[in-house]
Amino acid sequence: MVINGFMKKVFSLIIIAVLYVSQTAFLLKQPLAQNAVMEKAAEKVLKKQILAEAAWAMEQQPITVTAAFCTRSAGGKHDFFSEADYFWPDPENPNGPYINRDGMTNPDNFVEHRKAMIRFSKIIGALASAYKITGDEKYVKQAVIHLKTWFISAETLMNPNLLYAQAVKGKFTGRNYGIIDSIHLMEVAQGVIIMESAMDAETIAGVKKWFAEYTDWLMTSKPGIEEKLTKNNHSTCWSMQVASFAKLCNNEVVLDSMRMRYKMVLLPNQMGADGSFPLEMSRTKPYGYAIFNLDAMATLCQILSTPDDNLWNFETSDGKSIKKGINYIYPFIADKSKWPLKPDVMYWDNWPVAQPFLLFGANAYNEKNWFSTWKKLDHNPQVEEVIRNLPVRHPLIWM
Repeated sequence: MVINGFMKKVFSLIIIAVLYVSQTAFLLKQPLAQNAVMEKAAEKVLKKQILAEAAWAMEQQPITVTAAFCTRSAGGKHDFFSEADYFWPDPENPNGPYINRDGMTNPDNFVEHRKAMIRFSKIIGALASAYKITGDEKYVKQAVIHLKTWFISAETLMNPNLLYAQAVKGKFTGRNYGIIDSIHLMEVAQGVIIMESAMDAETIAGVKKWFAEYTDWLMTSKPGIEEKLTKNNHSTCWSMQVASFAKLCNNEVVLDSMRMRYKMVLLPNQMGADGSFPLEMSRTKPYGYAIFNLDAMATLCQILSTPDDNLWNFETSDGKSIKKGINYIYPFIADKSKWPLKPDVMYWDNWPVAQPFLLFGANAYNEKNWFSTWKKLDHNPQVEEVIRNLPVRHPLIWM
């Protein structure tokens, strides 16, 4: 009887140990726990806007890249096409190759596919946000219609590559820099994560297949590799997209590689000792680009952080961190008149808006001043250039 009692204790301890290890392994794969108070406060700020946007989205019919075609595109009707924003006709050779004017947007370039993608992102972001706060599956059913049209229907789907993005007349049929255009698919992917439990298996499988193929193209194609190896916000946005899409597809190997890339490449190589981004600060629109890159890095932290690997708390050996980046730029968000450089050559008056780094940072560090500033800024910008550089417009689905 003594032996039996002893063995029972041993078996009990083994079972407890197994359960502990299993639970720990499960928790390490989970997203970082969020600040519930901060999330509820954000929901209170955004709820009226979310429900209004969702009501609009419920009335929209799908529009994909097949709805518009540009004769200057080297691709087909299912291929995304756009033209580089800062390239213009050469006054000395009007019919020749376009020339670069950094920071100056050419309003005559073809951007209809980008507009369609942004519209798609707005629709799914709004529907997913409304579903999250109401639980009403009508929003999911509407989202499925758009998802099938973009990713599954043979007649209307977009091919999973960006071979023809940000082309330059007379020079390039497409450039790696155009990959940044698809940052607006991130809220689509995140919206699917939010609504997945209420979706049919066929739609989920089709959407994940598309994103898996696109992620593979981003990581293995010549343009994708070139974009990865850029030095500024383009590299950050490449990583942000790959992380977002890998999260949807449950690709832990890729997610781990993006965590390592953030810690070993992006943060140490792009951030200055003071928390600024020197490569962005040297541009003709340093204010807008610094904000944009910080948004992208903060979103990476939001996507990738787990209890076991919290990027919000990561710091390089020489003291660089996402918190240092926010601390650097925040005074110029709270009071733009303190900005030490010349005003941006375009859109100076349109920044800042309700930047996601403010909310995500406030959530991570319980910084109430950052939240208060975010709360007061514009949550529904209408300027196209601002929207183009604001991939996270529905932050509740990321929390």
